[in-house]
Amino acid sequence: MSSGSRVLVHETWGDHAALLARASSGPQGSVGRVRPQLLDVATPHAPLELQRGGRLERVAVAYETYGELNSQGTNAVLIEHALTGSAHAAGVTDREDVPGWWDPLIGPGKAIDTRRFFVVCSNVLGGCYGTTGPSSIDPVTGRPYGPDFPHYTVRDMVAAQHRLLTALGVKSLRAVVGGSMGGMQVLEWAVTHPEMVRAIAPIAIGARHSAWAIGLNEVARRAITADPAWQGGRYPLEHQPETGLGLARAIAMLTYRSYDSLEQKFGRERVGVGEEASADRALDASFQIASYLEYQGVKLVKRFDANTYLSLTRAMDDYDLSEGRGSLNKVLAGIAMPALVMGIDSDVLYPEAEAKALVERMPNARYVTLSSPHGHDAFLIEYPQVAAQLRRFLAGD
Repeated sequence: MSSGSRVLVHETWGDHAALLARASSGPQGSVGRVRPQLLDVATPHAPLELQRGGRLERVAVAYETYGELNSQGTNAVLIEHALTGSAHAAGVTDREDVPGWWDPLIGPGKAIDTRRFFVVCSNVLGGCYGTTGPSSIDPVTGRPYGPDFPHYTVRDMVAAQHRLLTALGVKSLRAVVGGSMGGMQVLEWAVTHPEMVRAIAPIAIGARHSAWAIGLNEVARRAITADPAWQGGRYPLEHQPETGLGLARAIAMLTYRSYDSLEQKFGRERVGVGEEASADRALDASFQIASYLEYQGVKLVKRFDANTYLSLTRAMDDYDLSEGRGSLNKVLAGIAMPALVMGIDSDVLYPEAEAKALVERMPNARYVTLSSPHGHDAFLIEYPQVAAQLRRFLAGD
């Protein structure tokens, strides 16, 4: 997905860094400069056994923490990231001066108040931001795992996180919070470790991946594997299948937004064409929406790994909270801790009905609609709405 000599549309609309900069400039404090950390959670003596039958004898988890753990180990809040997210949820690091992806919500005096809570965010198992995944070096071969990385699931992600929290001294979680793929992990925590989790807040997610979401992921994966540079997944890390990964991102971006938001922002406008332009020049110019999608693809290619994208989306497609546990009604009825479930009224990827269906079957759940024209990504954009709900939810002890 080469940008060539064209100008790519990258206005602050939809530019997460710009949104963060504006939203993080309020009166509440920042957690400041943070130090990303790494912890081994699996060794040959204590391997991580995977749900689908594989095993990993070495797993390192990249994570960040904000605030202090109390002496009882009971004031922790676990933050779960989405598909292409990372452990960098708040503050800034020496490597990256951009605020973390949920910085407006995490810090002293903010909705997730680090004066009260010990906040943990880790890169998921299979990720490419420090945690062991397809781009990591296989200790047996000395080369990146690539397509040989074992099949893992959302349940395995939670298993790795549980080992991390245990090592950090966390005895119970005040709450587990996250949206999209992060919401899958939130619900999995509630079912797998109900004795440890005191409250949950899943956002923009349902109880299992739909045919619609699976189909979209399949098309995105085919875009990657059709790129000759993919080489069966054995490409050099410095030579990603850029065209395929960029197209996968473009497909995803359309599902993260909404018809109205794209129409209002771009309509049929073309790049670099003013009112005085000739008709011929106007027809030769790219549509702004096309340029915007290309820009988003170029950005992802610079920071992500194609095999990681493939394996994470497969883990998402596998997601079914009831697998191996009986009926879905029974599983959801067993989630007894307080739950704040948020859906987005313009979400076309995980329609609001999916989130509402959770609340109908969970005995101690409350539903809130995030009203936004921005679609699925609203939980990363509508900070005031999300903050108000989380602040209220976490206010009690």
